[in-house]
Amino acid sequence: MRVGLVCPYSFDAPGGVQFHIRDLAEHLIGHGHHVSVLAPADEDTEVPDYLVSVGGAVPVRYNGSVARLSFGPAVSARTARWLATGAFDVVHIHEPFAPSVGMIALRRSEAPVVATFHSAQERSRALQVAYPLVRPGLEQISARIAVSEDARRTVVEHLGGDAVVIPNGVNTRYFADATPNPAWQGTPERPTLAFLGRLDEPRKGLQVLMAAVPAIRARYPGLRVLVAGRGDLAAATAQLGEHAAAVEELGAISDAEKAALFASVDAYIAPQTGGESFGIVLVEAMSAGTSVIASDLNAFRRVLDDGGSGFLFSTGDPASLADTVLRTLGDPAERGRRRAHAETAVRRFDWDEVAARILDVYAMVTAHGSQPSTGWLRRLFGPRSAP
Repeated sequence: MRVGLVCPYSFDAPGGVQFHIRDLAEHLIGHGHHVSVLAPADEDTEVPDYLVSVGGAVPVRYNGSVARLSFGPAVSARTARWLATGAFDVVHIHEPFAPSVGMIALRRSEAPVVATFHSAQERSRALQVAYPLVRPGLEQISARIAVSEDARRTVVEHLGGDAVVIPNGVNTRYFADATPNPAWQGTPERPTLAFLGRLDEPRKGLQVLMAAVPAIRARYPGLRVLVAGRGDLAAATAQLGEHAAAVEELGAISDAEKAALFASVDAYIAPQTGGESFGIVLVEAMSAGTSVIASDLNAFRRVLDDGGSGFLFSTGDPASLADTVLRTLGDPAERGRRRAHAETAVRRFDWDEVAARILDVYAMVTAHGSQPSTGWLRRLFGPRSAP
């Protein structure tokens, strides 16, 4: 099958959506499909051979963050050439209504279009205002996928219709096989916690973790908090005083380093305060065998099976986070039980399972042509198909 994948966000600073598209492309290629990815990327950005760049991107505040998006006449022309030369059986557009290349591809594609929605927002003023503009695009979509029940709810409430829930995929075996880094491993007296995310984006919750550090150190003076990601860590630790000594900056890390980090630490902390529709980093950490401590956002609660696969604390509450960390570190038997549950639970997120379900959608839209129809999706997967 010839598949065209469209990413609205730049590969200059990749995030969850870009990684999802990259991994889906490589999984499909590994199984004999022809795949091309269209996405923004500067000329000097190192990208895989299967990616076609529409050019550089500009930072735009979108969905509670700053996204790097591409639009304009040159992007439109490059998109048209990509579609014409690709002769795709299906075009799979991610976040099709982000103001970027996906909207252009949606308008121009003559092949059946599958759209994946990643974002979850209780209220989206941007979508409400833009709805009259995006409504014609809805008619071009043959099938809609949401990566979580929360993302599906956003689609239903803001765009109408429905979407089948197929979660983000993870190469679970890659993380399960990761080799721990001794420098990042803790001891009962000096446990290690990890945070991974953009340091200067408030919704990632680093400030919540930093505020919890003094209470955790009161019980574990040798605590080490390993912080990975881009941004200014000094600003986050400015109010910690002597407790700042517990925080170690790793900076931006590679995929291999991320897997090793998860395999090394005593617990991974996900203190996000909102704007999360799934929680792929939780699945990665669970796959590596570490304990996960996460804010009780709906998306995280579902990934962690309401706490069966990890530990939950009250969103945005440093005291609740500190108490949960102390209970987690102080009960190795319970940590072991939840890690064992997670080891089985993550299988539903493995790419072998996820990609097979996406391919089923591709097969159905190509069999039905480009006319949109959600009825067969409900018959195939059920009304929601939440994992």
